[in-house]
Amino acid sequence: MSLSEQQRPRASESSVTAHVPEQRTADAGRIWLLRSRGCWQAAAELLDGDAGSALERAELLIEAAFFTGQGWDDAETALRAAEAAVRDNHERAAAACARGFLAYAATVLKVHDRLDEAQAALGRASALLAPEDPARPLLDFRRGLIAHALMGDATSARAAYRRAHAGAEQQQDAHLLSYTWRHLAAIAQEDGNVAGARHGYAESLRLREQTGFAVGIAPALAALADVSPAAEAAQLRAEARRLARAFADTPVWLTLD
Repeated sequence: MSLSEQQRPRASESSVTAHVPEQRTADAGRIWLLRSRGCWQAAAELLDGDAGSALERAELLIEAAFFTGQGWDDAETALRAAEAAVRDNHERAAAACARGFLAYAATVLKVHDRLDEAQAALGRASALLAPEDPARPLLDFRRGLIAHALMGDATSARAAYRRAHAGAEQQQDAHLLSYTWRHLAAIAQEDGNVAGARHGYAESLRLREQTGFAVGIAPALAALADVSPAAEAAQLRAEARRLARAFADTPVWLTLD
C-alpha cells in the first residue's frame, strides 16, 4: 500500500505545472508512457528517422543503459547515428550533451572510465550553446553530476545544480526539476542539513508521482527514507522495494538496506 499524504513530509506548493518532457513526434504521449515505465526500446521504436528524432532516440537508449546497466552498445550506436545527422550548432550541442551523459553513466556505473570524454563533451556542448538556450539547464545539470559524483567537488556541483534548477523552473520542466531537487537534496544531506534534504527529496518524489515517471519513483522513495524517522523510513523502503521488483530490479544502482 502506498504511503498516504499524511504519512509523507509536507512539501511546499510549487507553481510548476507537472508535465512530461517535450517530444517531437505525434506519438509523444505514447513515448513518455513507455519511457516512464522503463520500456525504453519500445519508446525508441516509435521515433522516425530525422535528426531531432535521432537525438531523442539516443537519449532514450542512454537512459535505458543508465537505469538497467545494459545496452551500452545500442546506446553508442544510436548516439553515433544522431551525431552523423546533426544540422546546426543546437543539434551538435545536444549530441555532445548526450555523449557527455553516456560517458558519465559508463564511468559512474564502473563500466569504463570515460571521465575525460564526459568533461570534453559537455565542454563542447557549452561552447556551442547560447547562454539563454533552452537546452542549457539540462547541460548544467549534467555538469553538476560530473562535478559531484566523479570529481567530488560539491561546491561546483551545487552551483551547476542551482543554475539547472532555475532554468527548469523557468521552463516549467517538472521532470528535470525532479532531478535537480534530488541532487541538491543530496548535497544538503552531505552538509548535515537534514531538513533541507528532506524537503528536496520530498519535492522530487512529488514531481515524479505527478509526471508519472514510475520507474524513477523507487529511488525517490529510497532517498527520502534516508532522512526520515525510522518507522517512516521502513515504510518508504518497503514501497521502494515493491516498485523496484515491479520493474525487474530497475534501476540497477538502487540499494535498499
